[in-house]
Amino acid sequence: MLDTLFSFWQANEMIIALVLFLATYALMLLIPKYNAYIALGVAAIFAVTRMASVEKIITIDWVPNWNVLMMILGTMGVVALFIESKMPALLADIIIDKTKNVQFASVALALFAGFISAFVDNVATVLMIAPVAVTIAKKLKVSPVNMIIAISVSSNLQGAATLVGDTTSILLGAEAGMDFNDFFFFLGKPGLFWINQFAAITTALVLLFLFRKEKDPIRIEEKTKVTDFVPSVLMVATVVLLIIASFLTLPDITVGGKAVAFRDAIPLNGIICVGLFIIGFVRKLAKKEKVKHIVEELDFFTLMLLIGLFIIIGGIEEVGIIQKISEILQKVSGGNVFIMFTIFTWASVMLSAVIDNIPYVMTMLPVVTALATAPGMPEGSRFVLYFGLIIGATLGGNITPIGASANIAGIGILRKEGYTVTAKTFMRISVPFTIVAVISGYVLAWLLFRPAALSPEVLAGLAA
Repeated sequence: MLDTLFSFWQANEMIIALVLFLATYALMLLIPKYNAYIALGVAAIFAVTRMASVEKIITIDWVPNWNVLMMILGTMGVVALFIESKMPALLADIIIDKTKNVQFASVALALFAGFISAFVDNVATVLMIAPVAVTIAKKLKVSPVNMIIAISVSSNLQGAATLVGDTTSILLGAEAGMDFNDFFFFLGKPGLFWINQFAAITTALVLLFLFRKEKDPIRIEEKTKVTDFVPSVLMVATVVLLIIASFLTLPDITVGGKAVAFRDAIPLNGIICVGLFIIGFVRKLAKKEKVKHIVEELDFFTLMLLIGLFIIIGGIEEVGIIQKISEILQKVSGGNVFIMFTIFTWASVMLSAVIDNIPYVMTMLPVVTALATAPGMPEGSRFVLYFGLIIGATLGGNITPIGASANIAGIGILRKEGYTVTAKTFMRISVPFTIVAVISGYVLAWLLFRPAALSPEVLAGLAA
């Protein structure tokens, strides 16, 4: 009986793995409260049935994954300390003090939220900036709804601007081998950071038009006082050290008798992020300050979700599903890179409007890699496909009130203040904002990174 079951399982391994994977998605959509437990449970099935080699977790094969997990954990901690110091609130006050009315204040807050979220988690950004908008609205006796929606969608826009801006960016960095500096300048061209800034400028014009009737004058009576400057130093140090690490030329090290590139064997970026958080955390302990709320800010639920998904995605890759999907896309597109780029960008927008973009991006990044490295594909095509995927997945969540965690956080703040935000109200701002942002990123990414736009020297380096 067991032999028959085992033989059936082996013969239908790919189908069973696909069913389990789709069931994981379905359950996460139906009961998002238990996403991490669902992912870990299905990952356990993959491990027990040997569809996923969990031994990789303690080998260098998993170093990119540990790098991702450590970067997220460390950044969460530093951000929690940064928020507690009230420095972001002070910066917001200074910006508001320089604006003349609600229209410009709303756009300035949105742009500031976007810039902050390039380095800080999107939800944390909304939690930092939204209270400023609420305070302004109360003083002027106007609704804060438009301002907070603008803050929410702008924070999502800039999530892909830097390596530490969002979980999807960290996942991209691990898959594409991109370091912190590569998000600014990549393959001799302006990187994702500048693509995001271009999109931010175009969407600011959209917001100025949408808020054209909000002309009430504005003034900040008293600026926020910063309680501790050390977290700001740690925040800056995180960025600076990640930049320095991206420039370092490190020697190979020996693992198991084989020479391995240092970055492939040591999660350097993760060590930097976690190390700086530990410094800030130990400092608070030494000063006998309360740290319970800082620990509570660490999103272990998301970390568990990622661990489960890493195992599941590894499993479906091992049984050949990723390769099969890439072959299907290859046939659908006829091998045309522009068609693939268009599919990845706009399909990602639509899908991310209704599903969590983290598992989606984690699933599709290996598909892009397999597709772009297939025989006959132009050298360097994978990067423009990566960027189309990330642009679409990052911005798609902005379309609906529940498409992104930052949107949910912003609406939650409004609910506490007694404001009910309907889908119509939210989408009146989010839809034109998202369409303009995606078109801006879509056009610029294609112009900069299509294979034909890469220099012969760059292509030769990629081939080598």
